[in-house]
This record gives sequence, structure tokens and C-alpha cells, in this order.
Amino acid sequence: MIKALTFIQKNLVWTIPVAMGFGLIFGYLFDAGFLKQFIIPVTFVMVYPMMVTLNVKTIFKGRDLKLQTATQVINFILIPLLAFFIGKLFLSGQDPKYGLWAVGLFLIGVLPTSGMTISWTGFAKGSKEAAIKMVVFGLVIGSLAAPVYTKVFMGATIDVDMLHMFKQIAIFVFFPLVVGLLTQTYGVKKYGAQKWNDRVKPKFPPFSALGVVLIAFVAMSLKARHIIANPGDILIILLPLVVFYLVSYVFLTVAGRFLFQREDAIAMVFGVVMRDLSIALAIAMTAFGKEGLTIALLISLAYIIQIQSAAWYVKFIHVMFGPPKPAKPEPAAREEAPDEALEISGSMVIMNLKE
Repeated sequence: MIKALTFIQKNLVWTIPVAMGFGLIFGYLFDAGFLKQFIIPVTFVMVYPMMVTLNVKTIFKGRDLKLQTATQVINFILIPLLAFFIGKLFLSGQDPKYGLWAVGLFLIGVLPTSGMTISWTGFAKGSKEAAIKMVVFGLVIGSLAAPVYTKVFMGATIDVDMLHMFKQIAIFVFFPLVVGLLTQTYGVKKYGAQKWNDRVKPKFPPFSALGVVLIAFVAMSLKARHIIANPGDILIILLPLVVFYLVSYVFLTVAGRFLFQREDAIAMVFGVVMRDLSIALAIAMTAFGKEGLTIALLISLAYIIQIQSAAWYVKFIHVMFGPPKPAKPEPAAREEAPDEALEISGSMVIMNLKE
């Protein structure tokens, strides 16, 4: 089972479109309404494993205040504004669904940053320690800011119940976070730090990938008949998504080259670009009633753009920031295991390298 889940995780760029395709067929042939009852448990399966592998201790390590501050300013000021104006530019049609897609794009813009930040940063030989701090800070700040931002920017488009959004975020972010940290504590005590990090912790991330694939299947199934009746909707959605990610990559690459060293610049790029689509999808599916399914369609398609674009960006990372510095040789006498904090969700880095 773990092997099958690992395959799904390593090939999300293909497994998500396949799941969406099966969802399209299933939803067209059958009444998929019964799938709504699985949204909450599947979402928990999607989010909880990420929390188990999150190494919160790392936020107290190192001195990179400038990098962290710059990243969060971009995350919570520039990127939400970018998402808002792209939505206004490309999704301002008379049909109400355009406004709902704009809400989906905005949710992506206000919810940084996913566990994939750590994975792609490690793959590109960036600063993993800086990346995990970005994940922790982005997760907490984004969860608190999302209801307020959505109400302020998108309140005219859709009825935003801030209290309800906070409740959903508590269910899908803070509850899994607490349970995940308790699981870490119990696991380390039971197995020891080395066995936990090397053998037990790597088994969790593939379940998160399964949750992503299942929720994409559910979202597509529930909207299948509408999509088949309106196939042009997919192209309408993809255009603003491509523009959003393209502008983000270009801006972050230029800013990173001017402001930071290679390793920190790479961490900043992925600390901003890799949006927390899992949380965005969970909120869309649960906080906006029937309209949430329309919002979720755009977020589901964003998975494809996000993963594919990250893979291509890493291929050209040397062009963007030059080759990595050669590793300094370790003293011969130092044989102990690396500091736990520097492992930084090693399971997620290893398991996601081929996404």
C-alpha cells in the first residue's frame, strides 16, 4: 500500500489529472451527490500528514529575519493583490461563475505556503531551514488572515461568513496541526528520534498525496455535468492561473537575484510560489456551500499548473541563480547524526523529488 501511495505522490503531475478525468466520467454517468459526505474526512487525510512532518522547532534556529520578513510581505501583500487584479482582469464576466473563480484564485493568493515548499527547495539545493520557517509562518498567518482578506476583497462577489471560515480553518488547519504535533511527540518517545525520522515519518506524506487525488476526484465528480456542458470553462480558468504563476516566478526570480544569496533566494521563490492548495481547496469545499464546488474547480486545476511549473523551474535553476556552492567537507571526527532541526521534514523532501 505504501508503495502505491508513494507512486501517487511522486507522480502528482499525472495522477491528479487522471483522478480529475475519472471524476469527470463518474460524475457524468452517476449521481455523485453522495460524495459530499466524504469531503471532511478526505480533507483531514490530505492535511494531517503534512502537520505530522512539520518540524516547528526549526523556526527558532538561524538568523534570517530579512529573508523571512521579505517573504511574508510578498506573501500577504503583493501576492493577494496580484491574485485580486488578475481575477478582475480575466474573470469579470457577467456570469456569476466568473466571480466564484475569482474567489478561488484569491484564496490561492492568500494561503501560503505548502509542504511542497520544503521539497522543491531541497531539490533545487536551496535553504531548507529557511523554507520550513516560511511554511510555519505562512500557515499560521495565512489561516488567520484568509477570512479577513476574503471578506474585504471578495465580499462584494460572494457572501463571506468570516466566523464560519474561521471555524473551517480551525477544523482543517489548527486541529490537524495539534494532532500532528502530538503524533510527533508520541512517535519520537516511542521509536526514538532517529527511527522516527528515518523509518516512521516518511510513511505519512504519501497519505497526503492520496487525499489530494481523492479530493480532486470528488470536486470534479460533483461538477462533471456542468463541465461537460460547458467545456470552454477549463480554458477560461487556465489562462489566469498561468498568468498568476508566470508573473510570480518572474518577479521572485528578479527580487531573489538582487536581494539574497542563491540558497535564500531559492527558498523565497518556492516559499511564495508553492501556494497551500490543500487548505484552499478544503475551505472552498466547506465554507461556501453549493458555490464552493465552482470555486474548487479552479483550485483543483491549479495543482496541475503549480506542480508542473515547479518541475520546469528546477530544471533551469542554474540559469536563474547559478550553480550551488560546493559543500564544505565535514571534520573527520564528527560522526554523530545531523541535528534534527536540519532534517526539516526530510520525508517530504525525499518523497516529493520526482513530483
